[in-house]
Amino acid sequence: MIYFEDLEPGTRRVFGSYAVTREEVLEFARQYDPQPFHLSDEAAAATHFGRLAASGWHSCAMTMAVMVRAMKEHPVASLGSPGIDELRWLKPVHPGDTITVAGTIIDKTASRSRPDLGSYRTATSVTNQDGVEVLRFTSIVLIKRRSAPE
Repeated sequence: MIYFEDLEPGTRRVFGSYAVTREEVLEFARQYDPQPFHLSDEAAAATHFGRLAASGWHSCAMTMAVMVRAMKEHPVASLGSPGIDELRWLKPVHPGDTITVAGTIIDKTASRSRPDLGSYRTATSVTNQDGVEVLRFTSIVLIKRRSAPE
């Protein structure tokens, strides 16, 4: 189990990869983001996307799936997140792409009001199979401390 005390700013971790399928892009779009360029090859071809593109929110969901899968393999004493900062969709994600998620710990802060927890910020980057960055954000994570200070 990884606790607050184990975190070192500057540490980079590759969480893993995710293969983007046409079926998932269409299913997500139909349910959550039914804009034409997420639903139709023809509509997407008439836009700057050029071809069917995953919703940015779907890209975020796939990113989260990769991160949670990695946390199951290497458990983190995570207590969830109060949010993210600076979310940017940089390039479209297309069916057939494989995205890779990595993060670098920026900093960590012990809670002053809750000695049993802290938080840390991670610069998260998502790249496609060509190494092109498609998504970027700063995550904020709450995490348990191994032992509360006296």
